[in-house]
Amino acid sequence: MKNVILRANNVCKSFYQGSKETQILKSITTDIYEGDFTVIMGASGAGKSTLLYALSGMDSITSGEVIFKGQKISNLSEKEQATLRAKEFGFIFQQMHLVSNLTLFENIAVAGYAGEPKDIKNIQDKTMKWLCQMNIESVKNHLPSQVSGGEAQRAAIARAMINNPKLLFGDEPTGALNKTNSEDVLNLLTEFNKNGQSILLVTHDIKAAIRGNRILYLEDGKILDELHLISYQEDYVKTRETKVNDWLTALQW
Repeated sequence: MKNVILRANNVCKSFYQGSKETQILKSITTDIYEGDFTVIMGASGAGKSTLLYALSGMDSITSGEVIFKGQKISNLSEKEQATLRAKEFGFIFQQMHLVSNLTLFENIAVAGYAGEPKDIKNIQDKTMKWLCQMNIESVKNHLPSQVSGGEAQRAAIARAMINNPKLLFGDEPTGALNKTNSEDVLNLLTEFNKNGQSILLVTHDIKAAIRGNRILYLEDGKILDELHLISYQEDYVKTRETKVNDWLTALQW
């Protein structure tokens, strides 16, 4: 029996223009399980990124509740939510959001300080460990503008992982990368998941989606369907792609 790490109960999100309400998320109820690689798919405008930000506490919800390990995120203050995200969550985005005037080493270390502000030596050691693991130690003193897109995204992944997050969120992390760098990032995420890392990923790319073992399909702010797969294996990529493609076709994606 899998443990629930994150739960959404009747989560709604609306935007208002004057008195006009636009519903983005409509009574979303779902569980995210520990150790799963969960993927969120759907057409443009379906609410994928909005759901990701709502589940992570990065965006407020209009009604309902988001519960992380028994704690209602929506009941926390902004400061408490920021602390929770720094210590328990990791984030990887399409645009890396690295601080432009900090080196790669400093960008990663800053995230470590947010999780453990008093343990400077340990943070510096962990930063170097992740730089080496991401194979970017040779450019650790470079600014983001001085490295390739793949190197910048590897630094962003190291930043997301430095505090050993309980849940790693990804919003189209391969969207701005070429084919080779995309494959590298997906291989890293797959390896993390095989080692027990829980992942929640938004993507429109089937090659990214097939890395997951569970795919949620959003349509018009609601979960329309979900697909369950066995853990990713390179030997069965084509079979996996066909299964996901057939499922998406049936949903008129």
